[in-house]
Amino acid sequence: MRLFAAVVPPAEVLDELERAIAPHVGQVPELRWPDRATWHVTLAFFGDVPERALPDLRTRLARAVARHPAARLAFTGFGAFSSLRRARVFWAGLSGDLMNRLADSVKAGARRAGASQTDEKRFHPHLTLARAKAETDLRPLAESLSGFSGSPWRAETVRLVKSELGAQVRYESLDEWDLAPAPRG
Repeated sequence: MRLFAAVVPPAEVLDELERAIAPHVGQVPELRWPDRATWHVTLAFFGDVPERALPDLRTRLARAVARHPAARLAFTGFGAFSSLRRARVFWAGLSGDLMNRLADSVKAGARRAGASQTDEKRFHPHLTLARAKAETDLRPLAESLSGFSGSPWRAETVRLVKSELGAQVRYESLDEWDLAPAPRG
């Protein structure tokens, strides 16, 4: 089964993001905008994980997540992979004390549990908003959204998610763990 670990922002934060992009959805014909129900911040993609590895994966992810504090985040700025000029993925970026170390811990735990296809790309915190089949210049789109700055929010949980490909991608949350309480101060 195809699995990944993710943080899902609160509904009110996603509402802000949805309002910001709403006037632009459909304006760039090359872009496909996935349903908001699929929005998340991927910490690590594990690829196809054998069913027998799932119990150990859950144990290791629970441990990894519990070692890291909740993070204060905000959506700020928009970008694209590979670049705004040659984009295939359009995303909202995150600022704050997001979880590079958490992402590394989650990946390491998954590898130890037998998730051998774990993605080794450098972690770049973002929420994917749209995809294009061919490279597309999204500089005008990003510039039109440059004034957006989302409300701060706290990432408090991490989910293990199953991804099912098909005509419509479907996600199923298999488990969820709390991050450690944020330090006071």
